[in-house]
Amino acid sequence: MSRVCELFGIDVPIVLGPFGGLSSVELTAAVSAGGGLGSFGLYGYAPDRIVETVRMLRSSTDRPVAVNLWWSRGDEVTPADVDLSSIRDAMAGLFAAAGVAVPDVPEVFLPDLADQLDAVFAAVPDVLSLVYGVPDAETVARARERGIRVIGTATSVAEAVALETAGVDAVVATGMEAAGHRVSFLRDPASSLVGTFALIPQVVDAVSVPVIAAGGIADRRGVAAAFALGAEGVQVGTAFLRTRQSGATAAHREAIAAAGDTDTVLTRAMSGRWARGIPNRAVREIEAAQAIAPFPAQNWLTGVFRAAAAAAGEGELLSLWAGQAAGLTRFDEAADVLVELRAGLPGERD
Repeated sequence: MSRVCELFGIDVPIVLGPFGGLSSVELTAAVSAGGGLGSFGLYGYAPDRIVETVRMLRSSTDRPVAVNLWWSRGDEVTPADVDLSSIRDAMAGLFAAAGVAVPDVPEVFLPDLADQLDAVFAAVPDVLSLVYGVPDAETVARARERGIRVIGTATSVAEAVALETAGVDAVVATGMEAAGHRVSFLRDPASSLVGTFALIPQVVDAVSVPVIAAGGIADRRGVAAAFALGAEGVQVGTAFLRTRQSGATAAHREAIAAAGDTDTVLTRAMSGRWARGIPNRAVREIEAAQAIAPFPAQNWLTGVFRAAAAAAGEGELLSLWAGQAAGLTRFDEAADVLVELRAGLPGERD
């Protein structure tokens, strides 16, 4: 049995990528019920919402579940740090297209990480996964006291080593092919664009904890390749994001289904941090106007029109996160994705 299965109490070493803002209880529970590790992204969640989300997950499946938080990189801005007037003006056409007013700046952009951690430890999920940093000794100790496993996320060998030194139970090594945010924390993300095929074996050689491969894995061939490179598990995002069980809108799922190998880009337009997705009107206009505020101010700003666009089914104003393997996605049901991925596991290949 894979060490990943032993660590997390799961049947197959397949982890659902945690989608900040696009997670759903239905998809998380479906992956866990299917023998993998369902994950739920808690980005931006207030403490009471975190507790309620874990309660809903527990009521939806009796299998292990993971939740994900964003660690602080230390470069996050507060409303007092930035003047957003010119950027709000530059985005006026996008707000108008979404049918919402240009927003006033809030008191805070994000909930406090310490409060989020308190809520997670009160709710006691099976696994806590983290991106954008190394958990401190207190966080790791609190997790261990409650029997919660900790996963760290690395985009380089140095980040993986730092995470192991901090005491995480496993490392997700994520290549530049992956959808969504580039979660680098030791170097600038633009200088940490290592591909999955090169990254995984080097991380495996550098750490002793289990390595979970992420980035560009969408079918049985990607799973087989990851294990051939020394990974003991895989984390899959885009293939599950395409399914009807995800929190993605129909427009987003359709964009993934139509995407080819060169149809994604790395952009800071939607959140202020580098992330991979399918370019649309919002990305093009923001980049052309150079209307990009630091994180998380940019993410809050675009989130106002993105929420309205999601409700209206308008894909041109969404964050269409997708990885370079979007063209390999085939299925609209999470159960079918699991069957396909399992076929690539050692001992289960045709």
